[in-house]
Amino acid sequence: MRPLKEFKVGTTIKVKDRMQKDYSYKLKKEQGSKADDFNDDNFEPHLTPEEMLKEGVFEGKYLNDCEEELPKEWFENSKDKRVKIGDKPNVALNRFKIKSRQSLVIWRENSWIMGNDPRGWFQWYCRYWLGRRCDDDQFQKKRWRAFKRHHGQVKKNCKKGDFNCRPKQRQALLQWAYDPFV
Repeated sequence: MRPLKEFKVGTTIKVKDRMQKDYSYKLKKEQGSKADDFNDDNFEPHLTPEEMLKEGVFEGKYLNDCEEELPKEWFENSKDKRVKIGDKPNVALNRFKIKSRQSLVIWRENSWIMGNDPRGWFQWYCRYWLGRRCDDDQFQKKRWRAFKRHHGQVKKNCKKGDFNCRPKQRQALLQWAYDPFV
């Protein structure tokens, strides 16, 4: 595991986890919003990958075997929100204590898995946030923008501060880097 400060432009990240072997990518841009192209095309995530993991996403069952690829802080700061490799997902670890994810089988059936990101949008977002750029960027940004309607629905239908209103949509918003506390 390496600290976030070691993820610099020009660094090559080698991936070796349960779903990918012999894949690597080069960081081409600064991290997150520091990158000159991060917020292009109306792509303006409200949360960083680390913030999402700290809040509790994907029933604690996401990227657990990717500790060699991603910043150690992301894992250290979310350890109470993750299950161990091999353990079953735990809905209680989600911020809103509700199931809000599809299986990888469903993702594959719907062609939501693209290119070199076999775990889907969040894996793409983690790598994009770190500075990787790839051919899938525009497609994934488009998917993120399409999810914005859920943010509007929560704002329209829930009283401010009523986090029990639409918990499934709020959990989904969190898992797409939108502010679920609108």
